[in-house]
Amino acid sequence: MPPPVLIVGQGIAGSALGWACEQAGIDFEIADAGHGPAASRVGAGILNPVTGRRLAPTWGFDAWIGQSVALYRAMEAAVGRPLIRPMRIYRRFRDAAERAALSARWGPGEVAPAHVGPRDADGFWIEDVWQVDTAAVLAELRARWLRSGRLRIGAASVAAEAARRDVIILCGGAEVADAFDFVPWERAAGEILSGMTTGLDPGVILHRGHWVLPLGADRARVGATYEVSAGEARPTPAGRAELAQTARELLAPDGFTVTGHEAGVRLGTKDRRPCIGRHPTTPRLGLLGGLGSKGALWAPALARQWVNHLTEAVRFDREVDVGRFFRPCCADEAR
Repeated sequence: MPPPVLIVGQGIAGSALGWACEQAGIDFEIADAGHGPAASRVGAGILNPVTGRRLAPTWGFDAWIGQSVALYRAMEAAVGRPLIRPMRIYRRFRDAAERAALSARWGPGEVAPAHVGPRDADGFWIEDVWQVDTAAVLAELRARWLRSGRLRIGAASVAAEAARRDVIILCGGAEVADAFDFVPWERAAGEILSGMTTGLDPGVILHRGHWVLPLGADRARVGATYEVSAGEARPTPAGRAELAQTARELLAPDGFTVTGHEAGVRLGTKDRRPCIGRHPTTPRLGLLGGLGSKGALWAPALARQWVNHLTEAVRFDREVDVGRFFRPCCADEAR
């Protein structure tokens, strides 16, 4: 029998891939050195159909949301606790200029009409939103795979493992950027506040530049900042002040009492698309990464692509195949 597929990293990408392999009957093992500064550790897991100030459709949402919800629902049934919930976003206008700009685009139908709901003088609704409890997903699967012996805690030596594995799939950590150094990676630090407040509708995410996510029992999170950075992510006074200001604007007069402040690193790409596939010159080495802030949305569909590739040799979608960045004669220019 062939040796098990080795998945390196048990963030949201590695967890989705491990789950997909388990359901497909693919023998696998996971090596995880801890989530450290990864975005999975602090991410809010918001599956939002529109993106940014221009309300552009989120890439991959309509094509992949069904797979994502189905995967998390299946996990829920297996572990016996809620992991995903439907939500709405009420997005308040930042200023008069934003209100005017969006109003001008509403008429021509440029603003994702399938997902943008009613508007009023202060803002508008975004429908078809979901929120994944990523911390619970990681914790439940970690416990599941520790019990079954599939997960080992500690770093994996990719060089050593390559000698005895047919496939090693990197799903996070420094190994991704080092092994696939021809990809134009972009690292972005993000900070999130946890705290206590009252009066929130449990099914509504408030948004005005940043979001306020209700967690129940008067708990909420406020996030996230975004700062392109090559260094490690650390909570900063500036980030705390920025998020606290958003909380004051969105939650007054109820207020927000900060109980926690965390930071993580999102690893994305210059073209804002995820990366998946085999290394062009070392095909035993695979990748599922570059998810940026869309990991909870994109990981399930990308995990399914890996399963289809491993079981039926199906090619990866060209839009996400990591080979799109590889130039054999000019690798330095692609970095």
